[in-house]
Amino acid sequence: MTFGTNTVQLTESLPVAIGNHWTKRAGLIAALVATDMFTVLLGFWLAYLIRFETGVSWFYQHETLTTLHDFYQQFVFFLMPVWVVVFAVFGLYDLKNLFAGTKEYSLVFNAGTLGIMLVILFTFFEPELVVARAWVLLSWVLVILCVGLGRFAFRRVVHQLRHHGNFMTPVLIVGANEEGRAIARQFQDNPNAGIKVMGFVDDTVNVDIDPVTDISILGSPKSIIRLARLNNVREVIVASTALTRNDLLALVESLHGADISIRLSSGLYELLTTGVEVQEVGNVPLLSINKVRLTGSDMVMKRMLDLVGSFAALLLLSPVMLAVAIAIKLDSRGPVIYRRRVVGVGGKTFDAFKFRTMVIDADARLAQDITLRKQFEKNYKLKDDPRVTRIGRFLRRTSLDELPQLLNVFLGQMSLVGPRMITERELMYYGKWGMNLSTVKPGITGLWQVSGRSDVSYGERVRLDMNYIRNYSIWMDLYLLWQTVPAVLKSRGAY
Repeated sequence: MTFGTNTVQLTESLPVAIGNHWTKRAGLIAALVATDMFTVLLGFWLAYLIRFETGVSWFYQHETLTTLHDFYQQFVFFLMPVWVVVFAVFGLYDLKNLFAGTKEYSLVFNAGTLGIMLVILFTFFEPELVVARAWVLLSWVLVILCVGLGRFAFRRVVHQLRHHGNFMTPVLIVGANEEGRAIARQFQDNPNAGIKVMGFVDDTVNVDIDPVTDISILGSPKSIIRLARLNNVREVIVASTALTRNDLLALVESLHGADISIRLSSGLYELLTTGVEVQEVGNVPLLSINKVRLTGSDMVMKRMLDLVGSFAALLLLSPVMLAVAIAIKLDSRGPVIYRRRVVGVGGKTFDAFKFRTMVIDADARLAQDITLRKQFEKNYKLKDDPRVTRIGRFLRRTSLDELPQLLNVFLGQMSLVGPRMITERELMYYGKWGMNLSTVKPGITGLWQVSGRSDVSYGERVRLDMNYIRNYSIWMDLYLLWQTVPAVLKSRGAY
């Protein structure tokens, strides 16, 4: 078995590599602790200013209330390390809870709430210590808010550093089969996850470099401990479909003895975009498949963006939509709105609204022209479509034909940003990934829109849709909305 020369390091350099890795991690945590201390102080300071310096009349003034600036300053500097300890207890300095998802912010809220409860408890056992209740309440809100904003900014910095290859966790993937390659490709597409795949471990593939991911196949699972040490790897990800049950058990046992952490995939790589959760029922670990991709705060934030954005757009663009409707009626006979039956969340179909851009007998004309029909069935788009009306060409080029879909967004059937809406017939192009489309709402715009729209091949559209579903964040939605404007103005791929 040959080894990839691009990832194997000299054994003599291993202590230095490990030292540098742990030094960077320690420096990262130290910087995060400093950020938390600053934002905790900022929150308490803002609470003091609002309570005692604004002169708001509805704050209750008690003659025994401690209002001395020096007292609150000393009290806050006493509380600051307490907050850091509470954060540590809640796992807010554990890398597995940091820099991804909303779990970090929920931990900040819980830790901040416990911290303020400790303050209340302390004042209960010290009756001579009287502090303003409004200051306590304001401190609870503002400290959590300031720490959350501080960690958000810190996360943005870490994400930028990871895009340049810093603060990445080196891992090995056991299994270069279809599932292992899918996992590796996901990490390559999402550097924010902080995972750097150093190589595959597999003894059934007879190539040195995997052609799909361009990642080296380093050797056999039997030599995984040596490969992990050579590549400074402390974590291994196992594509469970690549090993037999006995081989998997033997691998887990050997890695535990070597102090190397191990993670197992679900064995259902087709559900990478959908997501699974592990739940214990009667002490039996069971995989639960998510019916929808977005849950909790992600779903709430996306829906709020859709509601506010669609309502504002409908209000501002109503004169334009009225003008377009009049132009369509004057240009050709037929209805103003065209209803297209498309697939939504849960596989349920609904009517997506568009301004009509074709003649009313478009389907009949397509059925009569065999060449045209074959070209249409290949990509479900025609570059020089003879069925499109004069005003329809303008509407497609400017994307004005999609404005009525804002009503679909407002009704909750679509989203401003999402995968491309498709018909039931088009699901066959998505193959094993088709089930993932039903976990999110189709969007008016998305990665396919800013990447060239109709100039993008259908296979590339599928990859872009899956990429969006896997890597969704509210910030990606905002970025894609921003990028849609120049894409529409350039009319790239619009026909």
